[in-house]
Amino acid sequence: MTPDVTTPIPSRVVALGGGTGLPAVLRGLKEYRPAGNHNGFLTAVVTMSDDGGSSGRLRSSMNLPPPGDVRNCLVALSEEENDQFAGLFQYRYDSSEELKGHSVGNLILAALAEQTGCFVKAVEASGRFLRTVGKILPATQETVTLEAELVDGSMVSGETRIACAKKAIRRVSLKPRDAQATPGIVEAIHQAELVVVGPGSLYTSTVPNLVVKEIGRALNETRAVVVLVANLVSERGEASGLGLLDHIEVIEDHAGYPILDAVLVNNGRIGTDTLKRYEADGAIPLFWPKRKKHRIHVQQRNLLAKTAKLRHDPRATASGLVDTWRDLTGRQKINQVC
Repeated sequence: MTPDVTTPIPSRVVALGGGTGLPAVLRGLKEYRPAGNHNGFLTAVVTMSDDGGSSGRLRSSMNLPPPGDVRNCLVALSEEENDQFAGLFQYRYDSSEELKGHSVGNLILAALAEQTGCFVKAVEASGRFLRTVGKILPATQETVTLEAELVDGSMVSGETRIACAKKAIRRVSLKPRDAQATPGIVEAIHQAELVVVGPGSLYTSTVPNLVVKEIGRALNETRAVVVLVANLVSERGEASGLGLLDHIEVIEDHAGYPILDAVLVNNGRIGTDTLKRYEADGAIPLFWPKRKKHRIHVQQRNLLAKTAKLRHDPRATASGLVDTWRDLTGRQKINQVC
């Protein structure tokens, strides 16, 4: 189904996140780009604290920002995601001892960064190669480590270790604390009409962008509609036991401001077998509490992709986001007239 672009759509969109959630959002949103506007419409801001797998190996051996999440966003924004070049970027070696576990896209980004001396230029060059719709920016160009303070006062350092933490988290931060946002991010947020936060692992994909102080401040200052795409289910480990209202509180606490205008929540029915499988792993559906009044706007949609694993459907998610923007933009206009 082709998205309805005959009604108003935001002229500039920024999406922040990481992991598998951000690419799903980007796949859907790229279909709404205005005719002739490829690079100015959509900006992806990607978490830079990954220290596991291929990204972690390249990070430690080459002092390189972790390329994995950026690679996935590049492919998601490719004009032809299923063409040979996009497939090449996602090809992962599984035979060679030295290359095992590395994806070709990660190695290309590493080579381009070494050649140009700049990771952002490497991402830009890869975007031209893949003919991406929009721009992809790492949240920061500095080498950062994610740190977590647990509720018992102990500290855990590194995204991989934090994701495996079995104790509740009080707060996360980046080291260094004064890491600067990549040039262009603050301007993109200020100029945006719609800003999307999430979905993704709360403490390791969503929050790391927000604790870059310039980003948190820009999200507070922007006149854009800021929407959280809620996760489909709760998480084990780092965010075990937290409901949707808890997610909102954690996000705004780390950003330093009440940044959210709306939340997009799944209300589609999860199949019994799938639900049992996730519940056995400690994950339960996230939903908006009935009759719960809150200052932020709530948009409920069936966001479920038709896949074995619970994933956000790109088109349904993008449609929900654009409709939320239309609802709140219309309300703002009415309030201005009154």
